[in-house]
Amino acid sequence: MTLMDELPTRRSMREGGAGSAAASTPEAAEVSDVTESRARGVWRSIGLGLSTGLLLLMALLATLVIILPLAVGGSPLTVLTSSMEPNLPPGTLIIVKPTPASEIGVGQVITYQLESGRPELVTHRVIERTVGEDGTVTFITQGDNNSLPDANPVQEVQIRGTVWYAIPYLGWVNQWLTGDTRAWLVPVLAGGLFAYAGWMLFSGIRDRRRSRAET
Repeated sequence: MTLMDELPTRRSMREGGAGSAAASTPEAAEVSDVTESRARGVWRSIGLGLSTGLLLLMALLATLVIILPLAVGGSPLTVLTSSMEPNLPPGTLIIVKPTPASEIGVGQVITYQLESGRPELVTHRVIERTVGEDGTVTFITQGDNNSLPDANPVQEVQIRGTVWYAIPYLGWVNQWLTGDTRAWLVPVLAGGLFAYAGWMLFSGIRDRRRSRAET
């Protein structure tokens, strides 16, 4: 075979190799598109999970801070001093529910007015319960972190209720969320979270359908 006979063969081999490379390019692009679509789907799933978790957390807090206190006629209050440490440190949110004096015993934590009819409140533990000859009940209280009992006995008329449950640190948020602020901020946050979770769910379903169609 002469040199002239070999040249076309080599040329055709080069052309065949270039054609194979060109033919594989669309497949590589398709694989890349599928990979990117899957990555977007993963990130959307993570975002949906986070938004759903945040929504559930907000719903739980709303239940603990607003719905349950309203159901029993109670009220959320914030611990401001260290007299009940370590169980109720400053910043703790306490839910106080109305409790008859006849049902309050030694060891329970009560919230009472310093003077009947005045807004100043104290939350301390009952260390002594006394029933008078006329049936009236008085209580001696003391803060868990105090070395001495409170100076004056607590009368029935002063008692606002007993501490039902407490949530650490949330009291500072309760202090900031006054009645007027809570009235508009809580519905706005809840509505925004519901809308965001709905949008993430819709986007995730749409992307899955696109991925299936492309595949």
